[in-house]
Amino acid sequence: MTLYQRDPFNALDAKTEAQKLAFAPIVFHTARTLRDLGILAAIDAAGQDGLNAQQIAAQTEVSEYGVKVLLDMALSAHIVTWNKPNYVLAKLGHYLQHDGMTQANMDFTADVCYAAMMHLTEAIKEGTPAGLKELGDWTTIYEGLSQLPEKAKESWFNFDHFYSDRSFPVLLERVFANKPKRLFDIGGNTGKWALQCCNHDPDVEVTIIDLPQQIEMALENAKQQGFADRIKGHPTNMLDASQSLPNGADVWWMSQFLDCFSPMEILSILRRVRQAMSPNATVYILELFWDAQRYDAAAYSLNATSLYFTCLANGNSRFYRSDDFLEIVAEAGFEVATRTDDIGLGHTLLELKPSLPSK
Repeated sequence: MTLYQRDPFNALDAKTEAQKLAFAPIVFHTARTLRDLGILAAIDAAGQDGLNAQQIAAQTEVSEYGVKVLLDMALSAHIVTWNKPNYVLAKLGHYLQHDGMTQANMDFTADVCYAAMMHLTEAIKEGTPAGLKELGDWTTIYEGLSQLPEKAKESWFNFDHFYSDRSFPVLLERVFANKPKRLFDIGGNTGKWALQCCNHDPDVEVTIIDLPQQIEMALENAKQQGFADRIKGHPTNMLDASQSLPNGADVWWMSQFLDCFSPMEILSILRRVRQAMSPNATVYILELFWDAQRYDAAAYSLNATSLYFTCLANGNSRFYRSDDFLEIVAEAGFEVATRTDDIGLGHTLLELKPSLPSK
């Protein structure tokens, strides 16, 4: 990306940006509070005429002091504009109020990541998710997903599903083009993909391979949706090579799963899949690669989320650069049959086949 090959700031701009970084946590909470207290909604409803502080205070039941101190910061952050004596919603404020991606990212940052990020230095130095203790006493966040505080759980799953769900229609057509009868979903989480598969194809059987806690949630969801006979579970810790994998799948599926592991762990997982799969089976990997994004904001979001993995998830995983990831794929004994970028909100689908032995 040419964007990263040059410094975009002159000296004055760089100093200004440095102050924005220094106060970024305060601006973040200002934006979130304006949204959550209904202040952005009130200004938005007033259109281009805007509202003055007294009017906003009356409509939102927030003190005039609170309205003014928040909106003066919002003026500096270009969330609103000033048409004396009224505040008017700016384009940035519009996206804070209406954009689903912005809302999912903001809630995830506030409810899951914010307190934990105070431990980022410790996490980097120790290679452990040092911030996880802010949410619970687990080795990795995946062990505790079903037990997260309710607000954190809601924001975590909203964030996860916001990005994955928009890819489903294209992915289902691709994966079911050859009418697979059995699909193994590694890291199936709540069973959302398995349910999509069963709704799409009345004959497919899905086995979810995941930690026992995740299997329990997924099978309950399958039961509620009437698919208990076609969605099964195979509790497995994919980091434990002594635990066997099932056989007989036409398709092995991993969606936003391998980014939860370090390079050596990814290599181990893929080698286990390579060993367990039948010769004619296909492996699909759906991932987000920060260097394969169409927009700079998407790459920015992914690199920020990588630090969630560092500080909260497990201390050693991330969203990868595609070249680094493909090196691991090749080392594990696979070749890429097809690669499709820019699916949904920036996903890449890799279709893998076992590589032929070198002569």
